[in-house]
Amino acid sequence: MSRIALVTLVVDDYDEAIRFYTEALGFRLVEDAPRPDGSRWVVVEPPAGDAGTGLLLARAKGDAQRDRIGDQTGGRVGFFLHTDDFARDHARMRAAGVTFLEEPRHEPYGTVAVFQDLYGNRWDLLEPAESAEPAVS
Repeated sequence: MSRIALVTLVVDDYDEAIRFYTEALGFRLVEDAPRPDGSRWVVVEPPAGDAGTGLLLARAKGDAQRDRIGDQTGGRVGFFLHTDDFARDHARMRAAGVTFLEEPRHEPYGTVAVFQDLYGNRWDLLEPAESAEPAVS
């Protein structure tokens, strides 16, 4: 069996990114290990018990990477956070200061709203409809 284990997210600062993902989004910190070059290996993932895809929070090195912070997908929704209770997670995230770019909407594939992470990357918060085909915002 194969699966995508990690996706790299370029960040400006490890600690502020850890705070956002753990406090505002409710992710859990899986690993935060120093590396010999002075960087850190930082992995966060949603709190679900099953093995899903984690985020490797990688501090930008150099101008080319710094230029990508917050716009890693050219303004498109690049990340999709599934939930089993949209109303609960939407309310919790708003209370934690997460910026939603739209009001929740009901689509054939589920209930969804686009939000931004602390750097401006666009995410979908999505409670999939039962037996719905995935869609892209």
